[in-house]
Amino acid sequence: MGVFFGYIFLGLSLAAPIGPINAAQLDKGIKSGFFHAWLVGVGAMIADGVYMLLVFLGIIHFLEIPFMKTFLWLFGFFVLVYTGFENLLGVSKLTTNTRNDKESAAKSFISGFLMSLANPLTILFWLGIYGSVLAKTVSVYSTGRVLLYTLAIFIGILLWDVTMAAVASSFRKLLTERVLKIISIISALSLIGFGVYFGIEAAKILFG
Repeated sequence: MGVFFGYIFLGLSLAAPIGPINAAQLDKGIKSGFFHAWLVGVGAMIADGVYMLLVFLGIIHFLEIPFMKTFLWLFGFFVLVYTGFENLLGVSKLTTNTRNDKESAAKSFISGFLMSLANPLTILFWLGIYGSVLAKTVSVYSTGRVLLYTLAIFIGILLWDVTMAAVASSFRKLLTERVLKIISIISALSLIGFGVYFGIEAAKILFG
């Protein structure tokens, strides 16, 4: 049981570092509330699951081909820069009394899914972290135990997802309108910043 909780903590640790998903959840929680922020995280978690499955099946090395790397960097650039500018345009409409409940739940989910799926760092992350965990676990435990510990990692990610959504949606109630707008602007700029970084990496492969 202690090992199981250890893998839950690993999932928490993997989800906690600041990145595009946390920035997107923060912005979504401020603008649309807990549920939409949570869906962004769920979408990202499903994308994580896709890459974990690829690692498990041993076919993720296909994504290391230069053409695929370039495509992923450019795809990530487009998704993050587009989302960042879209969020910036919505800042002027943000107040402490209004909430965008009309936004589609599917859109929140898909944005999180695409952001994580289009993030080449996610691939390298899961290849390095989950690949190492998988190699160690398979050598010691049965396949059933490997799947159990993989589930524990997902539980940890889900716990962080719920925590981030709760914190983000609480900001609306606790902070002034001006501070909310500043946080939203910073979140949007961070998405654009990550997107620009992805674009530079794509250019290095194309022209380097």
